Order: sequence, then structure tokens, then C-alpha cells
Amino acid sequence: MNRLSDMQLLVDAADLGSLSSAGRRAGLSPAAASACVQRIEASLGARLFERTTRQLRLTDEGRAYIASCRMAIETMREAEQAVRTGVNRISGTLRVSTPSDLGRNVIVHILDRFMVQHPDVRIVLTLSDSLSRFVPDDVDVAIRVGPLEDTDLVARHLADSWRVVCASPTCVATQGMPTHPEDLADLPTLVITTNAGPRNEWRLGDAVVRVRRYHESTDSEVIRTWAVLGRGFAYRQLWAVANDVREGRLVLVHAPAWSAPSPIHALYHANTFQPPRVRSFVDYLQKEMATLMPSGANNALGLHFG
Repeated sequence: MNRLSDMQLLVDAADLGSLSSAGRRAGLSPAAASACVQRIEASLGARLFERTTRQLRLTDEGRAYIASCRMAIETMREAEQAVRTGVNRISGTLRVSTPSDLGRNVIVHILDRFMVQHPDVRIVLTLSDSLSRFVPDDVDVAIRVGPLEDTDLVARHLADSWRVVCASPTCVATQGMPTHPEDLADLPTLVITTNAGPRNEWRLGDAVVRVRRYHESTDSEVIRTWAVLGRGFAYRQLWAVANDVREGRLVLVHAPAWSAPSPIHALYHANTFQPPRVRSFVDYLQKEMATLMPSGANNALGLHFG
């Protein structure tokens, strides 16, 4: 139990930004709290905090270690709760990050059903089109679309989605329907921008086209709105524009010939003591995604790609 108390002191210090405040919460004097942290750092052979008279800041080693401390503490609490109640109830905070389109159109509904089954789980959902790295102390499960870079994280394949070229009927009538993928290079287009820059290189079937005339935005919803308003051709995930296509606001351009599959993965820590809520959510997510996108071939429009 001393080890768990040490872990809780570290977590409190990181959350409160003060070693003295963390010590008071644990019933320790500032000197005793400082001595405890020094003892832990000595046993680890690494400095966890950079300490000044005004600021307590985590080192890189501290961020990684305290993220594991959080998991260990929450796992123990869940185990104790299960023993007390005799029921394997899942609880605690589940932090999920996902691209905006996928989050709004798919993940939010999956999370809603998960919350009904597990009402004691608190959800923290982050939606962003600029998510480019997994933040160890902020995220339990990161959902990513597209090829993965090398990572030490566990990557579980969930499904395959499809990127499609789409435009409003007005845009097609004004600009004409492109005949070859290369035609899009000089047509007005709409491009999402991330931390890595504008995504103006589109894979259309066997061709790769770099579009040159484009408006850009960091918000995928802006891109969808511009497309509906006729401002250009967009290259979006099919599930993000499915309702617009069904209702005639957008049309698909040479689908599926110009469409490309994109794998969807769930990324999480390779941790032996993974909290039950994380394991349960990833299992549930994989089952739900397989139902929504079986073999990456089916979709909300009734089209069968692949």
C-alpha cells in the first residue's frame, strides 16, 4: 500500500501543480512530501519533476511514469469496487481522441451506447482534425484513420473506410464533371489542413493527384459546408458526407473507381494492467465498427466498394 500512496502523491502533485498541496492532501508536511518524491526519484534513477520556488513541472520521464501511476490507481479502485459489490462493474474516466468527422458521425453514437451499458464510466472525448500524436497522460484510446506510423502502442484494426471525391450539383454543372483524376489538379478544390500542412495530395484509385487550386481550413465541417455551397470538389470520408449525398446536396465523383480505402485503428498503451474500462471499450468499439463497416465494403449509402 505504500507504493500506491507514493503513486497517489505523485498524481496529486502533477494535478495540483504543487508538492506542498499534494502533501497536505495526503496528511504530510511539505518536507515529508518532498522527501517522499526524492526517495521515489532515487529508486527510479530519474527526475520526475523540475522544481522551482514558483513552479512544479513534469519532466518527460515524469509524464510517462505518472500516466502509468494513474492507470494503476484506477485499476486498483475498480478491483476493490468489484470485490465490494460482487459485480464486475466498470467505472472511472475514459479519455478518447478521434478525428472530428469520425467523432461526430460515428464514435459519438458508439460512445452513447457504451455509456448506457456502463453508466459508471465518465467519458472525455476530444475531437480534432489536427491530432497527430498520441499524448500518453491525456488519452486512453486514440482512434486514427489512415496508415499508421511506427509506434510502440498497441494498434487494433477496427474497419476500413473509404475516401471519396464529392461536389455539389451546382459545382459539377459550373465546372463540369472531371473525366480523369488529373483534371482535378486545376479545378477548384477544398482541402483540410493539419499541423503537417494542407492535405492536397489525393489518391484516386491508382492515381495520385496534387490539387493546386484550393481553399483550405483546419475544420472538416467547414470543408463539408463549402462543398455543399458549391465552392469546389472535396476529398472526404464517405461516412462524413453520407447524409448530404442521400439528400442530394452532394454527388459522388466516379465512385468507387476514384475512391481509396483508409484503415481505422484504435491505439492504446501496451500495459499489462490496462484498466478494465479501456479493454471493454476497445472490444466494444471493434464489434460496433465491424457491424457498421463490415470488411470495409458496406456503407450508409448502400454502395459496395472493394
